[in-house]
Amino acid sequence: MGFPRVTAIIGSRAVWPPVGGVLLLLGAMLCAGLALAEDQSQDFSATVKVDATADSAGAARDLARIDGQRRALALVVDRLSGSPESGKLLKLDDKAITDMVESFEVGNERMSAVRYIADYTFHFRPSKVRRLVHVVDSAAAEGAKPAAAESSAKPAVAEGGDRPIVVLPVYRDTAGLVLWDDPNAWREAWGQRSAAAGPVELSVPLGDASDLATIDANRAASGKSDALTAIAQRNGGEVAVVALATARRQGDKLVGLDLSVKRYRSGRLADTQGTTLDTNPGESEGDFLKRAADTVAAEISGGSRKNASPRSDQQATLAASVPLGNLGDWVQVRDRLASVPLVRRVELLSLSQKEAKIQIRYVGDPGQLKSSLAEVNLGLDGGDPQWRLQLSGATSLR
Repeated sequence: MGFPRVTAIIGSRAVWPPVGGVLLLLGAMLCAGLALAEDQSQDFSATVKVDATADSAGAARDLARIDGQRRALALVVDRLSGSPESGKLLKLDDKAITDMVESFEVGNERMSAVRYIADYTFHFRPSKVRRLVHVVDSAAAEGAKPAAAESSAKPAVAEGGDRPIVVLPVYRDTAGLVLWDDPNAWREAWGQRSAAAGPVELSVPLGDASDLATIDANRAASGKSDALTAIAQRNGGEVAVVALATARRQGDKLVGLDLSVKRYRSGRLADTQGTTLDTNPGESEGDFLKRAADTVAAEISGGSRKNASPRSDQQATLAASVPLGNLGDWVQVRDRLASVPLVRRVELLSLSQKEAKIQIRYVGDPGQLKSSLAEVNLGLDGGDPQWRLQLSGATSLR
């Protein structure tokens, strides 16, 4: 059974009208579909033949569309990258590819009770495809390097072994809070920042369909643990840094940035830094943002070196008081301390309903211990001879 070519705009899936009223509906859709197809850039479109068999015609049609959109995207990527093998590097799941499809057209459709055959023309979103092509080209270039050259080109990393630190440049300006959305001048500045040699690799995600589905500006700025863990792992790291830049303007002119840099390890807040930068006289907005990106990158690298794993023979001891609301609070503190790698031993000196006094034996220095405790939501304040340790969010000991 043949059908005229139609265009369907994708939501979560295409809508297939009942066969009884299909001719009138298809006639109306045909005009709109042809107009839309003419407006689409052919560079981001591809036509494929699909043929699938399943338990029902509907299931076969769904299988055919999913297979077709993947093959069509591979053809588009091959065409734009100039390499006939680039599409084979695609590692997106079906949902991510569906999110990249702007519309599709169906022609020469035939089906039986279990089989579906058609010609599909997929039109992909240009901005998402451009990002994907950049990722594929980068992967192909890295794969072409000799193994020895690749290993020698990667310096030892102080934090996280050879894993990169994943940086999310979130920008708050007159347009609101943005991460992947264009324009984001702050993210563009990170893409253009000076390449500085050092022991830490900083990686800014490209913002492809899977990145967009994993985290957005609001989730990054609010420190959503699961999203930060997922975006770090997707990009080969375990540490994610949210670099939030808030623009300060006088009229339309950018005069400075308020910067907040938060480091998360496995989704838990490990460190927070903040600073402000002002534009220099005669400095363009683009140059200022690149200078700010270089400054923040240097601070992140410096913080990573400070957070490097300490030598096991650098042991120290500190005494701390722990304010308690009830004895259950002490159980939480004890269990969290036991999960911190730097902590070697905890001695309970005294315990009451309102306070515990403990002695902690650990490796490293107090700053490293403080950062490690923050990862398990324990706050360490004060100094020698008496420190204060409390569950994050608890009222400080007076």
